[in-house]
Amino acid sequence: MKDIRLQKYIADQGICSRRKAEVLIADGKVRVNGEVVREMGIKIDGEKDKVEVDALVGEKIENKKFFQDKVYIAINKPVDYICSADNEQGQTVLDLLTPANFWKNEKQEIQTRVYPVGRLDKDSEGLVLLTNDGELTNQLTHPKFEHEKEYEVMIDKTLSKDAKKVLASGMDIGEDEWVKGIRIIKELNLGRRVVVTVILEEGKNRQIRKMFGNLGYHIISLKRMRIGRLSLGTLPVGRWRFVRKESIV
Repeated sequence: MKDIRLQKYIADQGICSRRKAEVLIADGKVRVNGEVVREMGIKIDGEKDKVEVDALVGEKIENKKFFQDKVYIAINKPVDYICSADNEQGQTVLDLLTPANFWKNEKQEIQTRVYPVGRLDKDSEGLVLLTNDGELTNQLTHPKFEHEKEYEVMIDKTLSKDAKKVLASGMDIGEDEWVKGIRIIKELNLGRRVVVTVILEEGKNRQIRKMFGNLGYHIISLKRMRIGRLSLGTLPVGRWRFVRKESIV
């Protein structure tokens, strides 16, 4: 095997994203041939060098061949579940990956470790992608690639023209953090409630909630409908299915 940067190798094994691997290296949680490595640019030979990672769940993971098989899973996350590989703060989407929750009648099991791509906050529901493909994770989560994410946002009142302009142009969401504008593609008036369909190309922590909240709107529910080319479709809440990489990007 050709020499490869340590963080890329860890991501390719399906342990976590490349950026998360860099954090683990910096925190001294990665060992190569028994020695803790903190140097970010180090290259290793995946066939000869022994790489160990102290995972978020507290177990030691050694390089294993089955991580080379790429897996892509779409899940319809319910409210109150978190997008994490660590369940110390509550139930995670990984807890839903049981044979009984497979979207069809036949039971399916996950034979490899996967992790959530990006985040969807605990109070939100909808599409979450899980994979062991570190390259795809980096591509979908890095801002420079500008992959679209589509959401249905239920708010407590009609959007004003001024609010629409601010949402489209971008805004400061607090602590000097500026976010790009979002596109509003549909509005559905349900009497006292309004469902707004929006598209954003960033994905900063609770971005949509902060944007609407700063303008005086209360978000009743928030549901992610699409990531890149992958749509939630009719997948029931709490269920999961396998998807092809070509249907994502």
